[in-house]
Amino acid sequence: MEQTYKKILVGVDGSEHATEAFKKAVEVARRNQGTVIVATIIEPQIPLMVGTSSFSDDFVEAESERANLLLEECVAYGESVQFTAIEKVMVFGQAKSILATELPRNHQIDLLMVGQSGLNAVEKMMVGSVASYVILKAPCDVLVIATPEEKQ
Repeated sequence: MEQTYKKILVGVDGSEHATEAFKKAVEVARRNQGTVIVATIIEPQIPLMVGTSSFSDDFVEAESERANLLLEECVAYGESVQFTAIEKVMVFGQAKSILATELPRNHQIDLLMVGQSGLNAVEKMMVGSVASYVILKAPCDVLVIATPEEKQ
């Protein structure tokens, strides 16, 4: 049985890990005549040791502009490699749960591609690895992408 992936979700945040995952998602979609759904998630609250804190409206607006630019860069990359089957999604909320469950269900995702976590030990302890959470919770296949230096 040959598995094909027609709808591929990849989350981007501007990191090298996410960029590598996006580029590979484009190639997987190309081989499968599929579509890449590229998503960026803006978290309007930050986790603290006790509870959460909300960002100002100005900060959220600036992050929205940054997210739009990031999504446009993804589309431009796709065009540069003659791949245009890219859908952009920007969502507000908790990145881990939205990427792991909400977006895959809403977009009938076959494959979710994520970059390996680049978080340091303290950040992982506080917020956890997005990749680890996605692996456990996603209703579809998950592929974790290593950056070139992590493969060595």
